[in-house]
Amino acid sequence: MCGGPGTLAESPGRKRAPPVFAGDIPHAIRFILPNGRMRAGVYVHPASHAGGPSGGSSLPPYGVRFRLRADFPLATLPSDGARVIARAMQRYGMLLSDGGNIALTAASDTYTTHSWAEVGIDPHSLFGIAVSDMEVVDLGPTIPLTYDCVRNP
Repeated sequence: MCGGPGTLAESPGRKRAPPVFAGDIPHAIRFILPNGRMRAGVYVHPASHAGGPSGGSSLPPYGVRFRLRADFPLATLPSDGARVIARAMQRYGMLLSDGGNIALTAASDTYTTHSWAEVGIDPHSLFGIAVSDMEVVDLGPTIPLTYDCVRNP
């Protein structure tokens, strides 16, 4: 069965205001890159397929897990909420799960018990984290992209 353009479940990896307010995000966070900045023709687990990556062989494939370096100075981030998100990136990492132009997406706080503003998160809260602050967690073997949407074990 084929999913949408993403390779991983969208909602579980999205940041939500209530867990940030509680002080813990107990899972990896999903992130997005433009298709031209992802390796074409392959993906890695936990992804089950890929959208339309078009980049070169030195770029990350769908499904890759990055982790924020353990020595990243969390105190440099502007709010407790930003530090909660960064700690999740250190513990569980970030999974490349879709193509697009907004790297980190968050679930709407319209119907939640806590708002993003309440936890100190705005569009610039994580600007202190650079690509060079991330490391690739074990990549694993690449799986050829066939577009037949057959799951590989």
